[in-house]
Amino acid sequence: MKIPERWTFKSDEVASNFDAHVRETLPWYDLVTGAVALICRHYIPQGGTVYDIGASTGNIGNAIAETLIERSAKIIPVDDSESMADRYLGPQPENILVSDVCDVEFEEFDVSVFFLTIMFIQPHKRRSLIENLRSKMRRGGCMIIVDKAEAGSGYASTVTWRMTLAGKVASGIPSDQIVAKEMSLGGVQRPIMKDDLPDDAVEFFRFGDFAGWIIEAK
Repeated sequence: MKIPERWTFKSDEVASNFDAHVRETLPWYDLVTGAVALICRHYIPQGGTVYDIGASTGNIGNAIAETLIERSAKIIPVDDSESMADRYLGPQPENILVSDVCDVEFEEFDVSVFFLTIMFIQPHKRRSLIENLRSKMRRGGCMIIVDKAEAGSGYASTVTWRMTLAGKVASGIPSDQIVAKEMSLGGVQRPIMKDDLPDDAVEFFRFGDFAGWIIEAK
């Protein structure tokens, strides 16, 4: 895939190659997709509603499709890229919302998933978005977030960053493409910060500078 000078998902080139690209750059992608699907199974009730925020081509929707069918649940995919929406192959494509998530009027729901999404939302909008979603979450529901986390301090943070880098190198990505992607993301991708999340977020995954959290309904 040709890396754009400034990273965007509103590109046919990126959207067409997204599924292969994300698995190449994040070797744990399918493992964590499976973990998210298992978590969802614990929180989706009969007749429930799920928001897949930053749905891309339908990875999470397909991972939880069996649970959706079994429990007659509804999924609402949300993505602000027409290019991605055109390639959405997940369940219930008639429900897809092509919109900036910050502009969506959410209905009550049971589960919402942000899979590699918040790091592309402007930092000043994140906390209010999460609080708004939590206010619409039904009792017994949860929000699942998987994202790049802000680096810590000290030598350990250098080591964990290199873990992520090593994973990309092990996937066979040429070093010039790794550098080009990092430069492309400048100012577009901002890792999630500690105060973006509520204090009761429960971490369930961490690899290098990526992590996953569960936030339950109050």
